[in-house]
Amino acid sequence: LKFLVSHVFLNHLKQFNKMALFMWSPMSKTKLLMSKIILPVSSMKLSTTNYEYILTEKVGEKKNVGLVKLNRPKALNALCDGLITELVGAVSAYDTDGSIGAIVVTGSERAFAAGADIKEMINNDYSTNLKIGLLQQWDNLSKCKKPVIAAVNGFALGGGCELAMMCDIIYAGEKAKFGQPEIAIGTMPGAGGTQRMSRSCGKSFTMEVCLSGNQITAQEALTRGLVSKVFPPEKLVDEAIKLAEKISEHSPLIVSLVKESVNYAYESGLSQGLQFEKKLFYSTFATDDQKEGMTAFIEKRKPNFTNN
Repeated sequence: LKFLVSHVFLNHLKQFNKMALFMWSPMSKTKLLMSKIILPVSSMKLSTTNYEYILTEKVGEKKNVGLVKLNRPKALNALCDGLITELVGAVSAYDTDGSIGAIVVTGSERAFAAGADIKEMINNDYSTNLKIGLLQQWDNLSKCKKPVIAAVNGFALGGGCELAMMCDIIYAGEKAKFGQPEIAIGTMPGAGGTQRMSRSCGKSFTMEVCLSGNQITAQEALTRGLVSKVFPPEKLVDEAIKLAEKISEHSPLIVSLVKESVNYAYESGLSQGLQFEKKLFYSTFATDDQKEGMTAFIEKRKPNFTNN
């Protein structure tokens, strides 16, 4: 009986890995040809400078959008510690870069991110997780003051789905697949899956997804409110960049206040949220950008925001 159970479990785990729900095998140091792993984004020249697991570049007509591309193609962008460290660093750098108004995070056409790196945590115990603060580094991604847009093609499963939900806006390719399949390997979401999905999609749907391990199509994710829009895979990143450029036209100061106010809705009741929003609204009248924006509207010209 023990042999049978072990045999069934191992076969299930092998199938699980084949479906790319989590990490496959460590990525070879040999990089794939750029033409095979980069989406056809106009005028995009991604840089690997100082990074092993991601590619970064300033994009858009005014180079005011920070693009981060997850780059572990052989592991379907499994989220190892090194990748998360680099991602947090890149997002933080863009957050403090005055020339950047918004950030886009994407993967490959095959996978946004297939999940956490299971090989890094399989031997952990409860005490180890507490001591090292397993997954706590991920929380730094949600501390970015600038809007972060996830452009999701392919698999966004487990930690990949949680990473997408940490972003402020999710755009999906038509073939994208979302899900929280952790239950299939004897664990559960640990980076916000049960919390963020329930706030976006409601209790019943989140229960179904997390308890079944079933995948969600892009169209269903759109219907449920998990994503904002769905595009053909080849147009996805360009559309995300267009949105980021539009956001970057506005006052960075006011943009950050809007983001703060919307996020506060997750943490408060309606009456508290309304009071918080009103205080932030009042505070905008202490800024130069509010005066410039309203003056430009009256004068029927484009505003020149200075982030003050």
